[in-house]
Amino acid sequence: MTAFPLPPVRGKIIPNAPLAPYTWFRVGGPADALFLPADEEDLQDFLTALDPAIPVTVLGVGSNVIVRDGGIEGVVIRLMGKYWGNVDARDALTVEARAGALDLSVAKAAAQNGIRGLEFLSGIPGSIGGATRTNAGCYGRELRDGLVSLHGFRRDGTEATYRGPGRPDDAPEAHFSYRHTDLPDDLIVTRLILEGTGTDEPAKILSDIEALQARRAETQPIKDKTSGSTFANPDPPGTPDQRSAWKLIDAAGCRGLKVGGAQVSPMHCNFLI
Repeated sequence: MTAFPLPPVRGKIIPNAPLAPYTWFRVGGPADALFLPADEEDLQDFLTALDPAIPVTVLGVGSNVIVRDGGIEGVVIRLMGKYWGNVDARDALTVEARAGALDLSVAKAAAQNGIRGLEFLSGIPGSIGGATRTNAGCYGRELRDGLVSLHGFRRDGTEATYRGPGRPDDAPEAHFSYRHTDLPDDLIVTRLILEGTGTDEPAKILSDIEALQARRAETQPIKDKTSGSTFANPDPPGTPDQRSAWKLIDAAGCRGLKVGGAQVSPMHCNFLI
């Protein structure tokens, strides 16, 4: 039982749910309630009926989240599982991915359908919904570069659609900057459409993804509990004499620094492990 009433759902509600198992760092207290929606309709019905005074927090795969020991007040909505991880090719150049799909899965699904240009996603730990919120990127590309449109719900259950930068559509445009987007705070992204840059033999694209994965393994502590690159660079890409976060951390003598159970990775000092 929770301290507040919750609408009936087809998915699952877990009262007083520990959140540590749902984050990559495996730390943090409980949520008053954890809601695992069965699908978009289940999520929309829940949001529409939920008391607007109850706080809502969205959680994906938990790769870029540290939950405080005191937990999270209200309802935490987790968009993961078979339904939320689905990725489908729409045509020769685009894929539709639900918010819980892992970035690597999106890259591979595109590759398997001969769509080139989304390989960079394989280097981003996390789910595509979270990548949308942070305009995640690597290897010279960001999520906004391939975004056609994104879809979701506002806190009150109202449907919302935004078009990617420069896309010809009547929907409002989503504006992105370095590791940031101006999407409304209460928007829950449920799915998005991404476009590649061209087509190629699936085997060639998959081989390129494997090469990127091998490159990551050589330079990043991917076998440790980590959320990936932790700090954004203080200067956006293209800035003259751009400063890199890892270089500043290294120059400060913090490579390998330990505090309690956390450590600045000796392998790559922009990673906490």
